[in-house]
Amino acid sequence: MNNRWSDDKAARFIKEYGEKWGQDLAIGLYVASLIGAENQLVLHGGGNSSVKTVRANLLGENIHAIFVKASGFDMASIAPNGYTGLDLDHLKKLDALRELSDEDMVNEFRTHLLDARAATPSIETLVHAFIPAKFVDHTHPDSILALSNQTDGERFLREALGDDVAVLTYSPPGFKLAKAVAAELKKNPRARAMVLMRHGLLTWGESARDSYGTTIELTSRAERYVEQHARTPLVCKASTSLSLAEQRLLDVAPVVRGLLATPTADPDRPWARAVLQPLINREVLNFVDSDRGRDIALTPPLTADHLIRTKPFYLWIEDPHFDDPGELRRQFSEAIRKYAADYDAYVARHAKDMPQGVERMDSMPRVILVPGLGALCAGKDAHAAGIISDIAAHTIAVKSQIAAMGAYDGMNESDLFKMEYRILQHNKLQGDKPLPLGRHVALITGAAGAIGSGIAQELLEQGCHVAVTDLEGQALRGLVEELKGAFGARVMGAALDVTNRDSVARGFGEVIRAWGGIDLVVLNAGVAHVSSLAEMNFESFQKLEKINIEGTLLPLSESARFFKLQATGGDIVVVSTKNVFAPGARFGAYSATKAASHQLARIASQELAESDVRVNMVAPDAVFSHGARKSGLWAEIGPERMSARGLSPEGLEEYYRDRNLLKARVTARHVGKAVLFFATRQTPTTGATIPVDGGLPDATPR
Repeated sequence: MNNRWSDDKAARFIKEYGEKWGQDLAIGLYVASLIGAENQLVLHGGGNSSVKTVRANLLGENIHAIFVKASGFDMASIAPNGYTGLDLDHLKKLDALRELSDEDMVNEFRTHLLDARAATPSIETLVHAFIPAKFVDHTHPDSILALSNQTDGERFLREALGDDVAVLTYSPPGFKLAKAVAAELKKNPRARAMVLMRHGLLTWGESARDSYGTTIELTSRAERYVEQHARTPLVCKASTSLSLAEQRLLDVAPVVRGLLATPTADPDRPWARAVLQPLINREVLNFVDSDRGRDIALTPPLTADHLIRTKPFYLWIEDPHFDDPGELRRQFSEAIRKYAADYDAYVARHAKDMPQGVERMDSMPRVILVPGLGALCAGKDAHAAGIISDIAAHTIAVKSQIAAMGAYDGMNESDLFKMEYRILQHNKLQGDKPLPLGRHVALITGAAGAIGSGIAQELLEQGCHVAVTDLEGQALRGLVEELKGAFGARVMGAALDVTNRDSVARGFGEVIRAWGGIDLVVLNAGVAHVSSLAEMNFESFQKLEKINIEGTLLPLSESARFFKLQATGGDIVVVSTKNVFAPGARFGAYSATKAASHQLARIASQELAESDVRVNMVAPDAVFSHGARKSGLWAEIGPERMSARGLSPEGLEEYYRDRNLLKARVTARHVGKAVLFFATRQTPTTGATIPVDGGLPDATPR
């Protein structure tokens, strides 16, 4: 591992943050950014760092202070407010105590903050306080864990790192670990670093550069040692190609996602679904296809920090029957059922250690390893599933290294439970209030236009994961870029031609590969044509027939197939039009083909109801734009409509506004809210139409 220290970059951090936050914290922030950028050192909020300094209070008195990373913050992106300042002299006095509960420890932290508004500091705050050095860094290097999680780990560590690195047997994080670290330093005052068995690495120094440099040096030594002592690498019993694994994923992921859904008490929304993050690469495939993959995979996690993300154990599917869909479903169903029963028994065995106020985890696995496919990682949303996937990838790599050297030796079950159900750990998972569609995945056709982009924005604001699809081009690329900037990992784009069966299958497949399944399909793609019946160009009519009718039928068919695989219901919303109920002259091709699309949706509502798939329609009047995104339909038919009525573009919009009862301008967001009504299942409704037109009596569905 390379030492990435740069005096110039350090100076830039001091220039940016030093005046307001102090030079000590500014340089500590720089080191945190260096450590956080290396996923072989820390992952997603793991690890922490601190700096001891002096601060003046309101009376002008200098007090000794420690600034330590706050709980749950990620070192890769941490800002100064991610560090919490505390009274160091008071914290050091706590070493005199024999016992200190988590509740009392946090109270001591909260009552001795320098700023009452600051976030709760790390569970390891006292470890940092009890180490005398000015700068302290705590990391979880893969190479250190590869040595510390072995039956002969202490010997390997001493050989790899030298006698000036202390090795401490496992202690649970918090006060007990802080006491153990302080006691070890009293016995070994010349130690320049410390390995915490099955936990990670502590380094320190009077300068940030020294502490960081020690981290990189020792991690690199461990890397070389692991590489040099790999005697018995895993052997593949088979070699699954990446393309075959990806193909299998399309059939497996929706089934697994459905089986992982947990029941709720709400008859309208009976399932709490997971979002899947497939982990398919050469290294993972070699692991699951290896001779010892199963035995290694079912060992405890590398470090307690991973527990709240991945649970104590992974699930392994033995000899999956990919060539028999029915048997494959039975295999997964039985394996997940058994995992849940085993997890329930594990919780029951340790019920006496369950703290009050901690919510019990569901019984579903977070990581499923499948020979011939790879790994499926399940979280409440794409962000959570991505964290689990990253941890799983590193765990597989490190455990493979351990297998090549010796035998894995992880935490015991009692310690696992106490860390998994520790209040301070669970607090890291507490985020904003869950949004109505936070566990949902939606696919929108024709999304690059005004209505489609408005629907996408509305769904995203309610927590949904949204795949925007349209014909390949700048309009789609621009929309994806715009939405990703605001909503990040919950947005993806896929080129999809609704008139082409293969293209529809590929588009749906891309969503399955990204998130494992689909819960909501919004059929919005459509085109219009202005002509009298007498003058109708037959090719133009056929074009509308293909896009508006076949472009509804093909996605409906594909949706039904995936919803059947997933077996947890779903929703389909077809963007219809007021012209279905109130057709207009010279609008025959559009009115007729959209009426056929509407009728297909009504039939689908009857055919899919037994699978709890609800099919509904929204029927908007004219929507001209969504922000800067203009309607493609009105770009095509608007000039003729303006010419026929002698209106300007502004006058045409005014004309449509004036013709409805409410004199309302119909917007894409209005259409999005109508879709949201159905997507959130506010009423037990299917086969229904919501007019979004400001009130057009002739167009009222009847």
